[in-house]
Amino acid sequence: MTENNAPHDPKHRAELLMPAGSLSKLKTAILYGADAVYAGTPDLSLRTQSDFALEDLMEGVRFVHEYGKRIYLTLNLFTHNRDIEKLPEFVKTIRKVKPDGVIVADQGVFHFLREHAPELDIHVSTQANACSWLTVKSWESMGAKLCVLAREVSFEELVEIREKCPDIKLEAFIHGAMCMTYSGRCLLSNFLAERGANQGNCAQSCRWNYKVMARAKDGSEIAITPDNKDDYDFYLEEEFRPGELMKIEEDDRGSYIMNAKDLCLMPKLDDYLKLGVDSLKVEGRNKSEYYAAVTARAYRLAIDDWYADPESWTPDPYLREIYTLQNRGYSLGFHDGRLTNIAHNYDRTDTVGGWLYAGVVERWEGDDIIFSLRNTLKPGSVIEFLSPFEIEPIRLRLYEFVNAKNGEVMEKASPGQDRAIRIPGELFHNEDLACLKKILPVCSIGRTEAVLSEDRQALLQGNLMSMDVERGLRDGNEERPTLKGRAHTGKTPALGLDACCGLGCNGCYMFWEDDKYAKAREVMKAKKIGQMLGKKEAKEAEKTDAAQ
Repeated sequence: MTENNAPHDPKHRAELLMPAGSLSKLKTAILYGADAVYAGTPDLSLRTQSDFALEDLMEGVRFVHEYGKRIYLTLNLFTHNRDIEKLPEFVKTIRKVKPDGVIVADQGVFHFLREHAPELDIHVSTQANACSWLTVKSWESMGAKLCVLAREVSFEELVEIREKCPDIKLEAFIHGAMCMTYSGRCLLSNFLAERGANQGNCAQSCRWNYKVMARAKDGSEIAITPDNKDDYDFYLEEEFRPGELMKIEEDDRGSYIMNAKDLCLMPKLDDYLKLGVDSLKVEGRNKSEYYAAVTARAYRLAIDDWYADPESWTPDPYLREIYTLQNRGYSLGFHDGRLTNIAHNYDRTDTVGGWLYAGVVERWEGDDIIFSLRNTLKPGSVIEFLSPFEIEPIRLRLYEFVNAKNGEVMEKASPGQDRAIRIPGELFHNEDLACLKKILPVCSIGRTEAVLSEDRQALLQGNLMSMDVERGLRDGNEERPTLKGRAHTGKTPALGLDACCGLGCNGCYMFWEDDKYAKAREVMKAKKIGQMLGKKEAKEAEKTDAAQ
């Protein structure tokens, strides 16, 4: 056993594993320091929003291996009969591509791979809910090379699992969104939006705003509003605790009783490195290239600095970078064994951060940067260029913007399809140009400071305070910043049959079950792995079904 406080094995280095929801995100993650990435096609993994077709995956594997890194393919859906038809083709293809592992949750898929592709390393997905050393040993006995532990595993449990399972690699989540159910085993989305959470199409119903209603004996309903909420008290009474009333509370923002904060174990990273966890996993295949760059860079530098000098290591420089990301507030999750009220946002669900994704270095043209825009830049905007190789950003203030295509000088630069600006290298007065080209290669990310309202500034400050409380840096009795405005700023959830896009998302019960999409399902059978219907195809199929 490696004791928590024992010296680490100098021959062992933990792997930093980053998400790759598209080819560009894959390349960004590798550039910014990931040892490995995980990716999958939308129909056979738990990410229907993935931008990978099978051809993209093959290119991604080649790119990763050229850099001497590793890539794992996700095959972690829970199969229905219709999914099994594509398995032979998928396995045949990945045997040619030769990824470094395949992530699986379904036991049937696990045994199919063992039989038809015995040379492939199989990693057990977090969806398999491995929470004990007994479960890990069971998977190991079946031939698993690595087991991704459920997010519900505490660090104390992880220590025991490592002791009793020394011969299988262990992977733990260290950063990303948290699910309010047991490692993703949720049916809320199925019932409320007809989107299968366990087939990669979760609507995140846990993050919706739920309104309290009261019904009178005569059947009339009373909506509880900010104007009348003080006239009533609402309670739950559990069957076996009569008289023990649990108050239901809601403020003028509504109620977000299931909305978990995001996981961030940067403050405890040294514990995981000392223990010898094999792979440290970041969640977020649907996040932007900016998210991939900032998280990969922060954790890469933190890991390397700990190995270089574990006694002097502190998480604070890297946390400052993590805090620049848009987030729901950070929590230590189940690290200490249980979630507290600090780990949830009961009053709102939107994300907030002090910085925005400004754009990406598309290419160098001579001594000029061609910078592809992702957010609006105004006169006086400061771009912080994030080098993959050092933590300090390179800052540049711009007062005018040159259109990269036609040379037009603009007062404001706005994002759009193929929108890019030209930034002359000579504007970087304090940088050596030759050095600048090396430390800001293609795919380097830039950010710009967000302009926050008073309400969002209070939200950001409150999120930072809550993490300090979990870390023991505050006592938790300080008054939180007042939040004034209504919180919900996201899109209204799409509901009902008309909400289906008709493109063939896996896990969409409307598409796979309703007669409206019978023709579309026939067209889908001819599609390759990872392909969905195009918008034109979907409309034509829908017209055919309607005519019949």
